[in-house]
Amino acid sequence: MEFELWMLLGIPFFFGLGWLAARVDINELVSESRTLPRGYFKGLNHLLNEQPDKAIDSFIEIVKLDPESADMHFALGNLFRRRGETERAIRVHQNLLARPDLPGEQKAQAQYELGMDYLKAGLLDRAEESFNLLSDTPFAVQARKALLEIYQREKEWKRAIEVATGLQESGAGARQKEIAQFYCELAQDALVHLQPSDAMALLDKALQADRSSVRATILHGDALLAQDDVEGALLAWRRVEHQSVPHVALVAQRLMDGYRKVGRPQEGVNLLRAYLAEASSIDLIEVVFKAVIELDGVEAAKQLVIEELRRNPTLLGLDKLLEARLMDAPAHVWEELSMVKNLVQRYTQKLARYQCSHCGFKARQFYWQCPGCSRWETYPPRRTEELNVMN
Repeated sequence: MEFELWMLLGIPFFFGLGWLAARVDINELVSESRTLPRGYFKGLNHLLNEQPDKAIDSFIEIVKLDPESADMHFALGNLFRRRGETERAIRVHQNLLARPDLPGEQKAQAQYELGMDYLKAGLLDRAEESFNLLSDTPFAVQARKALLEIYQREKEWKRAIEVATGLQESGAGARQKEIAQFYCELAQDALVHLQPSDAMALLDKALQADRSSVRATILHGDALLAQDDVEGALLAWRRVEHQSVPHVALVAQRLMDGYRKVGRPQEGVNLLRAYLAEASSIDLIEVVFKAVIELDGVEAAKQLVIEELRRNPTLLGLDKLLEARLMDAPAHVWEELSMVKNLVQRYTQKLARYQCSHCGFKARQFYWQCPGCSRWETYPPRRTEELNVMN
């Protein structure tokens, strides 16, 4: 009974200790909030209200009052960079780096932010130098990603391969597709300089990095053609079908030209018509249409386009049908058909675009790397109107 009474007496004691601890924490919190400059809350409020100009003014006041505040310098520098005032951002981060009392982690952060300032300003050499100093810091991964962006901008594909491989090995995400594209860029350059054997070696590495790389397969055929191996090139281009049927449209003209060279144009037309039945495409219709006119005549070409229009009704297909109609139209209707075709063609020029699936950037030609967002393989191999019809 005495033991139970002692326990009851202890309850108020422990309650009092808890109350004192809570009061100490609250007092510390209040005192810390009182030490924060009023401008901090003003700046934060302006940021929340999306008023960066006023936020900058508030943070500048704080930095003047407390020049030792590193966090405020970082916030101010980032705001300057976001506004495009890169010179002011650079000065802020350079001042931070010049401080001898700055802790190691904050020094690395200042070096990284300075590199981002240089990158934003287009000073790529200085940005590269800043990021290279971060290899043994907590910002190593972010610095490598920034270096990868720099090397792609400068088209230094070998160095891009090294950095992308390092990122992949460090567990910072898969980079196979990008690495394959970098090898393809090198191979493309080798083909331009009439070095098909060097291109073949680079394309082998591209396919080792990414077996599904359509671009590497297409360029492999181009390299074989440059070595006068037309049959080998045809086999390479036909492999695209097994990787991605929609991408067959990108090699349709190559295939048709190749079959003409080996004296088997009808085999080429039959193959492309089979592809067309499997995956309709305006670009594919264009190639098949011309080949059918050449081999089988205008009437067969008209029938081809009519069948495709029934399957996939598009203005681009209608434009092709009007083109076929004009070829053998009587003189009294030719002028009317020509006028209709011109009207349709004007509108289809707006629809005959490829569109990036990431940023929406539209272009007349197909790109492996989007000119808008610089991402790889974000362009579907179909025109925008075809995608709209499919959706």
